[in-house]
Amino acid sequence: MSNAVREGVLPIAEAHPWRFTTREPTPLARLFDNKTFLVVMCLTPAVGLLVVFLTYPLGLGLWLAFTDAKIGRSGVFVGLDNFDSLFHDRIFWLSVTNTLFYTAAATVGKFGLGLWLALLLNHNIPFKSLIRAIVLIPWIVPTVLSAIAFWWIYDPQFSIISYLLKAMGIIDYNIDFLGTPWHARLALVAANIWRGIPFVAISLLAGLQTISPSLYEAAMLDGASSWARFRYVTLPMLMPVLSVVLTFSVLFTFTDFQLVYAITRGGPANATHLMATLAFQRGIPGGQLGEGAAIAMAMIPFLVAATLFSYFGLARRRWQQGEADE
Repeated sequence: MSNAVREGVLPIAEAHPWRFTTREPTPLARLFDNKTFLVVMCLTPAVGLLVVFLTYPLGLGLWLAFTDAKIGRSGVFVGLDNFDSLFHDRIFWLSVTNTLFYTAAATVGKFGLGLWLALLLNHNIPFKSLIRAIVLIPWIVPTVLSAIAFWWIYDPQFSIISYLLKAMGIIDYNIDFLGTPWHARLALVAANIWRGIPFVAISLLAGLQTISPSLYEAAMLDGASSWARFRYVTLPMLMPVLSVVLTFSVLFTFTDFQLVYAITRGGPANATHLMATLAFQRGIPGGQLGEGAAIAMAMIPFLVAATLFSYFGLARRRWQQGEADE
């Protein structure tokens, strides 16, 4: 053994056999360290999907609305002729009225019953978890299956509703739910409410569970009644969730197609046509692609108005930032 080893002193080369050298990052590494490049890489797939499945169909529909295109023929540009024809079309205005009534009535019904159900499920009741699972059934069942079930429920000859009412002695005849215009409209509203309650109830229940119990305790110490606690605690704290749920509910209801078309197909005598079902009937079975696209484009102002109302009227209220309304 050498004297250096014996004395515990090693040469520098022997004490540090491994030397780490810093290498310059490769161009690819520098590229992936660039924040702008990463943002573009992450957004490109989403933007591509939006362009393919949203922008292109919307742009094509907008172009078709200004043409006289028919199935099997591309058509030529005709300007506002399709919209001028719709302006004088009685069935189109009936569909607009039906759509507004259908959306308003179904939204009020869904939110009234959905809020009541959410408040009920927010309390400690027996079998609460089971009830929550059961509540979701109308939402998860495919729309067409629900429509077929309601079609049998509303059948003029075998309707269970007519059978029960006759058994209780309330009526002595079968109700023709789908053969009378107003009966058919109200029947569709009832079916939409049944399907939409779970979405509203579960969404509002999630919002209710974010409210601190200390707020209710403070209100009870101040002597607030149940109605006062709901008005001054529950409703203001629930409004942010309520505004979002309201927006989606209005959009889904206004553009509803499957439920209405599967139950009535716009009948009787076009009395239950919504703008979506009329656009489909004119564009596909009727072959008038330009006119069908024009009806679909006419829905856009209503949808934009509903979205802006929710955004500016509810979502942008200053109490969400802890400030008083002006």
